[in-house]
Amino acid sequence: MDSGFRPQEALYSVLDSLTGAVAGFLPKFLTGLGVLLVGWILAKLAAGGIRTAFDRFKINDLLEKLGLNDTLSKLGMKDPPGNLLAKLAYYLIMALFIQSAAQAIGLLAVSEAITAFFAYLPNLMAAVMVMLVGMLVAQFASGAVTTSARDSGVEFAPVLGRIVSGLILFIVGLMAVTQLQIDTEIIRAFVLILLAGASLALALTFGLGSRDITRNLVAGYYARKIFRPGEKIEIQGRRATLAGIAPVHTLLEEDGETVTVPNSVFLDEVVRQ
Repeated sequence: MDSGFRPQEALYSVLDSLTGAVAGFLPKFLTGLGVLLVGWILAKLAAGGIRTAFDRFKINDLLEKLGLNDTLSKLGMKDPPGNLLAKLAYYLIMALFIQSAAQAIGLLAVSEAITAFFAYLPNLMAAVMVMLVGMLVAQFASGAVTTSARDSGVEFAPVLGRIVSGLILFIVGLMAVTQLQIDTEIIRAFVLILLAGASLALALTFGLGSRDITRNLVAGYYARKIFRPGEKIEIQGRRATLAGIAPVHTLLEEDGETVTVPNSVFLDEVVRQ
């Protein structure tokens, strides 16, 4: 009985196994390739449709007026919102079809990873939306505070606007992190302590050290609404020309000299025009 090793039979066996593996894999590969091709076509159509809709209905112009373009540019996104949404739709559709193709081919690890990504996607989208809306609100609040403070004669109006914007962005950032299901208990505790200390410091400052300054600021704000520079007024028994109302002092011209009085005089004295 011949029991020797036969290379020819071993080679035939390897080739037969390889041919069977290829024959079994080829239909799966072609199916996956077809799925990718269909996904690519649909992704291109969806992206083109979004761009066309945004251009036809002037949605990009409307969002630019709302300040969304400036907000996106701060995040490093220079394209119009329509183009960004089109790219997002393209990649999401492609990811969905890549998942189907990977499952058809048998790449289960890739398919499960993409499935996990899509399960987490709502949290990611919610965090992005919170950040975008928060940045718009912060931008609007910063402009409103800056304008109001400047009209009130506050010299550090831009700084005040940036502080308000920074606080809003910080709070919005915490909300976005919460949407991502990241534990923020330590950050919240630290922020509460920080805000409590800042509030106490401000209360003591305005209540004790800066009470007169605050009073003059408020008096100057209302005085600017009633009196105009260049008109004659009688104040503290003196007739003078109003040269201007600064944040905490009023400038009077009397006998060729400039005299300053605190704005609180408008609250304490009778002023005649």
